[in-house]
Amino acid sequence: MAGNSQRQGAIRKSKKGPTAGSGGQGRQALRGKGPTPPAEERTGHPAKRRAAAVAKRTGTPRPGSRRADAAELLVGRNPVVEALRAKIPATAMYVALGMDADERVTESLKLAGDRGLALLEVSRAELDRRTGGLLHQGVALQVPPYEYTDLAELLDAALASTTTGLVVALDGVTDPRNLGAIVRSAVAFGAQGVVVPERRAAGVGAAAWRTSAGTAGRIEIAQVTNLTRALKSAQKAGFTVVGLDADGSTPLYELEIATDPLVIVVGSEGRGLSRLVGETCDLTVSIPMAGPAESLNASVAAAVTLSEISRRRSL
Repeated sequence: MAGNSQRQGAIRKSKKGPTAGSGGQGRQALRGKGPTPPAEERTGHPAKRRAAAVAKRTGTPRPGSRRADAAELLVGRNPVVEALRAKIPATAMYVALGMDADERVTESLKLAGDRGLALLEVSRAELDRRTGGLLHQGVALQVPPYEYTDLAELLDAALASTTTGLVVALDGVTDPRNLGAIVRSAVAFGAQGVVVPERRAAGVGAAAWRTSAGTAGRIEIAQVTNLTRALKSAQKAGFTVVGLDADGSTPLYELEIATDPLVIVVGSEGRGLSRLVGETCDLTVSIPMAGPAESLNASVAAAVTLSEISRRRSL
């Protein structure tokens, strides 16, 4: 029959006269090419350019990127030396050729050498490529995926600490830089642990490591599938759960229970505390502000709150 690929050159009759058939090869052009990829993965699509810009700012691999390993590189002189001091598991240290070494780099090289880590000298362009354009300051530490602590172990350790238990929980904080800054404040003001949700929230990756200046290695961090259940577990263990809310019922500077075991819940950058989390909190606290600003950045609000709790506990 006309168009059969087994009979090349077969004649197909039409009103215009006999014409040579395609031999069935034209059918290939009609085959489907699979599902349409997401906008973030389509070449030239504005969504892909926006995703790439966000990935460059936050240090997270963009959708469709083949450079997923970038999240496993800890960059920056302070984060690298702090991670090595804290004996964070690592496999290799990258050093840019020709860079000016300061005391942090010198100490990092010594610590890495003492641990037997591979020391790899690469060009600055190659280090730029491996780190996805992050500000690496000439050094990067290759680390395995972060190992989170079990929630029950974190709560037990906080209660068994020589200081009163203090844990920070993050409700939907998606910016890894905010996560890193909150971790840094938690360490600075004596908290024993940080709790983050598994979904729709930032995890401990390269950007969070960098913003924490390596202090993520000096505190226990638990990742939970359901934050509401985690807060209820903390309440059963003996913690009072306090949520930060611009419309909170208690002003921060009147928080009389600051000396009790506490879990401080920090809401997301945009919407604050989610409904279920807010309902689970034992009370909500607001930060009094004298200026016209309506709210504070999540990491700033956490730092102010932890500082006040630390002050009250030192009295």
